[in-house]
Amino acid sequence: MTESSQTVRPATPEDVAALVRRAHHEPITVVSGGHGPWSHDESPGLRMELAELADIRIDGTAVHVGGGATWGAVAAALAGEGLAISSGDTATVGVGGLTLGGGIGWMVRDWGLAVDQLRGAQVVTASGEIVETSATENPDLFWALRGGGGNFGVVTRFDFEAHRIQGIVYAEYAIGGDPAAALRAARDVMRTAARELTVTFMDVPAMDPSAPAGARLAAVWAGDDVDALEETLAPIAALDGIDATVTTPAYRDILLEMPVPDAGEEAPAPPGFIGGNGLFAELDDEMIDRLVAFRAAYPASVVFLRSLGGAYADVPQDATAFPARSATWFVMAGGFDIPGMIDDDTRAAILADWRRIESGRLAEYGNFADTERPAAVPGMFTPEAYDRLRTVKAKWDPQNRFRRNHNIAL
Repeated sequence: MTESSQTVRPATPEDVAALVRRAHHEPITVVSGGHGPWSHDESPGLRMELAELADIRIDGTAVHVGGGATWGAVAAALAGEGLAISSGDTATVGVGGLTLGGGIGWMVRDWGLAVDQLRGAQVVTASGEIVETSATENPDLFWALRGGGGNFGVVTRFDFEAHRIQGIVYAEYAIGGDPAAALRAARDVMRTAARELTVTFMDVPAMDPSAPAGARLAAVWAGDDVDALEETLAPIAALDGIDATVTTPAYRDILLEMPVPDAGEEAPAPPGFIGGNGLFAELDDEMIDRLVAFRAAYPASVVFLRSLGGAYADVPQDATAFPARSATWFVMAGGFDIPGMIDDDTRAAILADWRRIESGRLAEYGNFADTERPAAVPGMFTPEAYDRLRTVKAKWDPQNRFRRNHNIAL
């Protein structure tokens, strides 16, 4: 196993534990949904795909989810019970990877991060032991799992507390006018908006399969109050060039569907990306102007923002490993590095412009960091959390077997 990668698909936690013990000191890559950059890695070691561990069990509002489940499956299972868990935006994203990195989703302002809804977990450790974690059982490991990434073991079961939900209101505002004006209006609205409301801004080229081309604002109200959403977002709807659509879909139906390869086929690796992301305390006019100018300068680029605050900010900074609870916006910007479409001068210009944008961020969000950059990992946490994570890592994975991630250096 030292010269090639071996792929295994365990069906039970006991299988996982046996495989970990059998692999001795080899590095282990854990794949849940397969969206992360390490899903395409072929480095030597053990590649463990958890798709067989996908059971979803509901007991009241307690939801027990296998480490290989996807968020679309969870949302579908909960819908019949009138429940939901705030996850990411995409149905095919794995529960494991998104949760361990934090999990910014459509209900982040009303319910917090995915990790804020986590109440416990079952973990196979680097020694091949199956342990339970919660606020009272192995609490140091439980703390690290909530935002520290896949550094500490293979999570075979997540225990969440779901939320009762009567419905949602979903609105899209296609921006045919000035995107900077729309962003300023959204920022001003969200400063005082009820926590039931979360908004995103996205401006993507026609080549991006995840969304319609062009600039648009999308909003979700956690509840069935159409009037409340429309009244709150009236300043945006009143702008020139705005085309508004308001619907009341099921929560499951707002999760994006990404192409899934046929059984036995490997998902294609995504194109290169030049840029990055950040958690920002404020979205000021200068930042907005830079983002709009960035998108205009590079045809094969994307800009994405999501509002934070509310329940996200209610959690004390030291309660989880996730950074920047004082952030009010998540921001991502970058250009697609497609051979033949851009040259070295353009690559350098994109990177320089991104450096100016990121200069004021509080921290980087690891779930949206798509390359392995060991030197950047401390910037994904507060200094205090990073030191604490190193201590937990040394205890639970002293040989650093779980290092195919944003690795906590020992």
